Amino acid sequence: MSRILLGLFLGLALASVGLYWWEGRAQVEEKAPPPPSPEQVGPSPDELPITNPGDMQGPVPPEATELTREQRRFFRYDRNRDRVITRNEMLSTRSDGFRSLDKDGNNLLTFEEWAVTTAERFEGADADGDGKLTPKEFATTAPKPGAKKASCRC
Repeated sequence: MSRILLGLFLGLALASVGLYWWEGRAQVEEKAPPPPSPEQVGPSPDELPITNPGDMQGPVPPEATELTREQRRFFRYDRNRDRVITRNEMLSTRSDGFRSLDKDGNNLLTFEEWAVTTAERFEGADADGDGKLTPKEFATTAPKPGAKKASCRC
């Protein structure tokens, strides 16, 4: 019984494919423009170019600029590269500092503890109070360099 159903199904599938193939002739549009003349088409693909490719010059590639340490740090926070850091951009990258932000010392950092400290830091750096940090304002948030260990002379 299953062989008969399978045979009928495959027969219908082949018939429908054949019908679509037979009816699938390309038709020309009634108001289509005429095909281009050989003068408009250009050289045939068999013809070789006359110019030596070594003489050709393209546009000058852009030069990579070396970013300073502060610029790299700025762009880690500036996610959309609009050259300003919004409060949301500043808050989104502060997840690594949870442990140092624990105000009550219970080894649990609530979102409120973290957000208040980060928001205060942002507001302290935002000198003009417009809710955005410019590169100059952001430079004030740089971590202070630690004391260097004395190297021993062994």
